[in-house]
Amino acid sequence: MDPQVARTLEELERKIIQLERTLSAMNRDSDAPAGNVSDEPERERAHTDGAPADGGSAPAWPPAPGGSRIVDETVEHPSGGPPPAARWEAPPPSATSSETASPPPVSPPPASSAPTVSPPLAASPPPLPPAPGPPAPHLQAPASHLQAPASRLQAPGPLRGAGSRRPDELLRFRDRLERAARDLTHDYDELLGRLSYAAVPTSAGPTISFARGAPSLDIVDVDGLRDAAVRAFESDPAGTTAYGTSVGYPRLRSWIADRHGVGPERVLVTNGSMQADAFLFEQLVRSGDEVIVERPSYDRTLLSLRERGARLHAVELQPDGIDTDALADLLDGGSVRPKLAHIIPNFQNPAGYTLSLPKRTALLELARGHGFVIFEDDPYISLRFTGEALPTMLSMDAERVVYASSFSKTVCPGIRVGYLVGPADLIGEIARLATNTYISPNMVAQSIVYEFCASGAIDRSIETAKTALEQRASTLAEALRRDLPEAEFVSPEGGYFMWVTLPHGTDVHALFTAAAERGVSFVKGTDFLLEGGENTLRLAYSGVTPEQIDTGIARLAEAFRAI
Repeated sequence: MDPQVARTLEELERKIIQLERTLSAMNRDSDAPAGNVSDEPERERAHTDGAPADGGSAPAWPPAPGGSRIVDETVEHPSGGPPPAARWEAPPPSATSSETASPPPVSPPPASSAPTVSPPLAASPPPLPPAPGPPAPHLQAPASHLQAPASRLQAPGPLRGAGSRRPDELLRFRDRLERAARDLTHDYDELLGRLSYAAVPTSAGPTISFARGAPSLDIVDVDGLRDAAVRAFESDPAGTTAYGTSVGYPRLRSWIADRHGVGPERVLVTNGSMQADAFLFEQLVRSGDEVIVERPSYDRTLLSLRERGARLHAVELQPDGIDTDALADLLDGGSVRPKLAHIIPNFQNPAGYTLSLPKRTALLELARGHGFVIFEDDPYISLRFTGEALPTMLSMDAERVVYASSFSKTVCPGIRVGYLVGPADLIGEIARLATNTYISPNMVAQSIVYEFCASGAIDRSIETAKTALEQRASTLAEALRRDLPEAEFVSPEGGYFMWVTLPHGTDVHALFTAAAERGVSFVKGTDFLLEGGENTLRLAYSGVTPEQIDTGIARLAEAFRAI
């Protein structure tokens, strides 16, 4: 097993034990009358001497510096002095085998005239895979022990002496308990990411993937999304849980409209931007219609258009965008009359190139002169980490351009929320198509995205992503120059991708196989082209750390020299 994964498993085991012990201590404390602390000094001496209280065996994991916040932190004493001794001592392990023992019953707390506050707990994560070697004692217990009985999780009982605690102290305790639960969830999510990275082991170690255009978990604002979900259900439970209409969640639709300076009637919110693409193609493109695409272009767009019977004309992509002079020559001949031109203007997938302002202007002039629609497919626009932002073609001509974008790149891929902006009549026609397709899109996801955006969390999320992406793109460029100087590429100004051209005669299919044997994956350039590209490939740097990039490119260079 990857040592990093093993270390993470051990850390998670330690945190689970700390959380379980704290919960058990709280429940045991609820059995004792408030203020009955006559046995505290004895317990404190027992733990100070290193012996477990109540004759139990020694704990499997000693508390680590900076460990669980609810174990290491204390509640201030009302008088300003130290808290009662051994308030947070770990409960003794069960003397019975953990494989067969059931948790002891919890007695109801004594009646008290003072109100008590029961801290809410986050749900326990799914059971973890075991670490290498003999399993820790708690991993041998049944799942019910790891997750704790529902009665313990839902009503852990008051703190010892809770009747004399101030409400603000109880609230601080609750906050610490919630933070600890969030920390545990975050670490579990990080582990899942590491296990995914290590899922395809090779003789060289875990596979390093430059194939998937998705962010790594560390640059996704999981806490912000969780908070947005809570707000969505609290602020608009009816709208969040209802069917809604095909145009999407009204609040998010208005937020998008404001962002683009258009009316809401020009916006349709969909289940991801690929759904938006599919609706537009279904509405505008018929079998035999001619469509302009970039060369190279996104493979699934090519597939979708070809399945509809479109006749595709691929125009070469240059570092500053589509070759508008070549497009003008193609159109001036009169034999090509396109219905649509599909353009990814910012940090294009797969090339990472950006359409310059002069070419945006030229492309709009060609569209007006030859009567075709520009489909501005722009999911990466917010991820610029260097250079100056450019205006959208939508803002330059709102009648000639249909615009699409997505929250998959700025919020998270799993949210599956995208949108279209276009002329009101066209959006209305597509809305009727959407109604017949799915009645309405996912209102829960769109409501969460709205809360995430309206709170400003999306701006913080974008800044986090841009900082990480800039470092990763820079590391990738440096690694290619160092380890694979034969590669030609243009450093991107944003986004997820870099297009690499290898010397003429390179067989990218053989390279793909040789790289896989060495624990590296990428996407062959031929996947993004109607023809050619046998010496090209796409590298996605969004889901790999700088350390993985260095290792992965070294392996890729070794594979290149082996073919």
